[in-house]
Amino acid sequence: MWKEFEEYTNELVKDNHVPGAAVAISENNEIIYAKGFGVRDVNANEPVDPCTIFGIASVSKSFAALAIMELQDKGMLSVDDPVVKYIPQWRISGVDDMSDIKISHLLSHTTGVPPMKRREELVKFTEHLEVFETEQLELLGRPGEYLSYCNDTFLLLGLIIQDLTGKLFTRHMTVEILDKLEMNRSTYSLEDLRKFDNVSVPYVYNEQTCSLEQVPWPQLGNYEVGGGIRSNVLDLMSYSRVYLNSGTFKGKSIVSPEAIQRMLQPVYKIGRNTYYCYALKVTPDYEGVTLVEHGGSQPGVSSNFGFVPETNLSVAVLTNVSDAPSDRIWLAAVNAYLGLPLDKQRSYEPEYDMDPKDMKKFCGTYQCDEGSKFTISYDQEKLKITINNHEYDLRPSSENTLVFYRKGSEEVVRFYFDESGLPWAAFFGLRMLRKVRD
Repeated sequence: MWKEFEEYTNELVKDNHVPGAAVAISENNEIIYAKGFGVRDVNANEPVDPCTIFGIASVSKSFAALAIMELQDKGMLSVDDPVVKYIPQWRISGVDDMSDIKISHLLSHTTGVPPMKRREELVKFTEHLEVFETEQLELLGRPGEYLSYCNDTFLLLGLIIQDLTGKLFTRHMTVEILDKLEMNRSTYSLEDLRKFDNVSVPYVYNEQTCSLEQVPWPQLGNYEVGGGIRSNVLDLMSYSRVYLNSGTFKGKSIVSPEAIQRMLQPVYKIGRNTYYCYALKVTPDYEGVTLVEHGGSQPGVSSNFGFVPETNLSVAVLTNVSDAPSDRIWLAAVNAYLGLPLDKQRSYEPEYDMDPKDMKKFCGTYQCDEGSKFTISYDQEKLKITINNHEYDLRPSSENTLVFYRKGSEEVVRFYFDESGLPWAAFFGLRMLRKVRD
């Protein structure tokens, strides 16, 4: 089973300039596969093994969500409460009634706040509150109307946790989550990271020089709430046990079974058969089972973690380079276990005939303040999308959806139209990007 998977992974690692990766797979709380691929340090040629520490980026978000559910279990909050019940000083410029935004909206990225410019220099939550009050934000819509990934609203969960517990967010998370799950080689602290051995070096691949370039661990500031954990694939197997054992770890309750169920309840459809929940994505009825997962990306980090409840299977993939196909390796591991083709995708977009006149309305540049941007053009009866100076052919799969093929898999762009029938925004990479010019 795993020989073919290893060959497939080695090929992906080589083709995508991944210096090092680690994979762990558990079934019924027991490790059934754990292996390192490549090196954690290119210069020293030090190999990756299952204990190697990597960044996990936005896989960290479900940890914060779990902590929120723990506080709900204790009666300290309800996810259906308005955020301003716990952060009364939170204001968004131009919004009169803040009570419509609930904690559940923070957890599911459905506040209506668009992606914001990153401010990693801010280390106090009060500094971020000042940004919200002074920044002129054009909301996407009402709370719950749209999903758009927003790290700046998600980090407010850290302030809620901090204020209710009376402890620094990272201190609470370490004591109540990491320590209780025996994740002893996991940390939020860059200072602690320097004290560990067997730590990966982060890299980005420079396409101009065709070489890997070492980058520093990012100073995340308040964004550590949703992206600050550094861990290893074996510790993540311990973490998965909470979800596969109804909120318990080695017989001890971490959260209630109802809390786990609420976390996995679909909130917003983000793909043909995939839904966003509370800091996790769910794909129901994938060949008769449910895929629960979340990925992460930072400079020098690509990650994917998740589990299959019906089979008590969990998988973690960590790498030390940006834009690695960690999600493809993750799904290949699940496919190998299920006896499916390794390259089978979560879903496939259908063919769709579209009049060339209708294709042209998609043309233009779409972007958000966080930095994501792409341009769609029409040339020789074909739609093309340009992302990061790379051009790809597009094809329609519905009246409001275009598809392109990149790094071995389909990528989907879904459009939203105004009253005149023209697109005003596109949903891509879990973010809403407004059309800024034709």
